[in-house]
Amino acid sequence: MLIEFSYLCQKYQFTPKGIIHIGAHDLEEMSQYLYRGVSKIVWVEGNPDLVSKNSHRVDGANQKLLHGLVYSEDDKEVEFNITNNLQSSSILEFGKHKEYHPHVDLVESRKMTTTRVDSLLEKNEINPEEFDFVNLDIQGVELQALKGFGKYLDNIKYIYTEVNSGEVYKNNDSIEDLDLFLSEFGFKRVETEMTPFEWGDAFYIRKK
Repeated sequence: MLIEFSYLCQKYQFTPKGIIHIGAHDLEEMSQYLYRGVSKIVWVEGNPDLVSKNSHRVDGANQKLLHGLVYSEDDKEVEFNITNNLQSSSILEFGKHKEYHPHVDLVESRKMTTTRVDSLLEKNEINPEEFDFVNLDIQGVELQALKGFGKYLDNIKYIYTEVNSGEVYKNNDSIEDLDLFLSEFGFKRVETEMTPFEWGDAFYIRKK
């Protein structure tokens, strides 16, 4: 996270009751969440190898680690492009990413099917009312994931997400499109931290 979780909690005076983290990778944010007193976490990861690798780290009661290639529709067959650093893996092809990060290479593509967030929660019998914070780090399809929340987006008060100001991945969602979509649900972008590589992180709060 380019913007520290504790900084956001302190500045905006909140503690999430539960977090849905999409793009779990190696659960790097776990210590930050637990430090702030958040124990109820649903981790979602598209790479099944990472799910298997990290499944022992969640207790299954307060935390769950689910496999799901999140998108705006269910059962869409896509190529999941896996990179040598794993964290740049995406269902999108590289755009400027290769120019900005030449050390990152595509090593494998797997045919997989997508899932909506609402479908994934229902399938795993997870109560969406227990979660009010979303963290999205899924390499260019963050807006598509938010569309897949459906009615459950009404439960969310805080959204932390990776954003793109250019075509880092081909046809990636733009920060302007995220702003427009989330404004319709009462969200305002209050923090933005960009890198020199046309990607960064943003934090949105639902206006009271």
